Amino acid sequence: MPEPHVHAATLPRLTTARAPLTREVAVIDEHGEHGTVSIPAERDLTVYVDRRELVTLMTLGAQPELLVLGYLLNQRLIESASDVESITVDWEVGAAAVRTHAGIDRIEERTAKKVVTTGCGQGSVFGDLMAGIDALKLPDTRFTQAQLYALVNAIRLQESTYKSAGSVHGCALFTLEADDGVKMQCFVEDVGRHNAIDTIAGWIAMQPSASLASGRVFYTTGRLTSEMVIKSAQMGVPIVVSRSGITQMGHEVAQRVGLCAIGRATNRRFLCYAGAERLALQPDLAGPLHA
Repeated sequence: MPEPHVHAATLPRLTTARAPLTREVAVIDEHGEHGTVSIPAERDLTVYVDRRELVTLMTLGAQPELLVLGYLLNQRLIESASDVESITVDWEVGAAAVRTHAGIDRIEERTAKKVVTTGCGQGSVFGDLMAGIDALKLPDTRFTQAQLYALVNAIRLQESTYKSAGSVHGCALFTLEADDGVKMQCFVEDVGRHNAIDTIAGWIAMQPSASLASGRVFYTTGRLTSEMVIKSAQMGVPIVVSRSGITQMGHEVAQRVGLCAIGRATNRRFLCYAGAERLALQPDLAGPLHA
């Protein structure tokens, strides 16, 4: 899908209502010892579009405005960030108020059908999950095994809520650099991987096109379901990498749209499930082959 050119003057106004990502709770361990630990601070956020209630999202609240923007984009309710005038998040009432420039055409009809997906916390997609995927055109991006290893290492070194509190999914957007390098552009954690990828979609929509001109790779700690593959393709990202595996439908969609899907990516190991023509293998980097 060609990415719309967004001028800074047309970008929506966003609040910056970041919420605390963790909270301390009292616990008792297996020895009867008392202590405190950090847990993710899940909270509900009800989204209103032009004063009409649309959906309630369960989220950590790291970047709620970008989450809402990306949600609207990935649900195909808006075409670009420039369709939105403003997004205002107020945690005191747990609400996000979206104001569009011209409304959302046929919003009642387009949100009448809901598909419950395999996303953590029960993700959902309005309308036909597969609608329009054959029209998606992904850039001819290729990357190397060395860049894949650099990406996995960057994730390993990334400070995260998961390391301190667990129970969350992380997603990241990378661009490919010269000399087999990669650059992390955005890292997001949330209670569900669908929220994290929606937040990255919102982040991409707010960037000037030229800033992400080099090849893009999307990383997720969660499995590659059809929803995750479709959303990656909708963001114009032709390569996805997961610490987990892939579902049958995710595999079918990746093959259908020509997306490179890599899973089980830990340390030097990985499995390329689809789109292997995008990956330049360098087997010597993997070390000795074990029986």
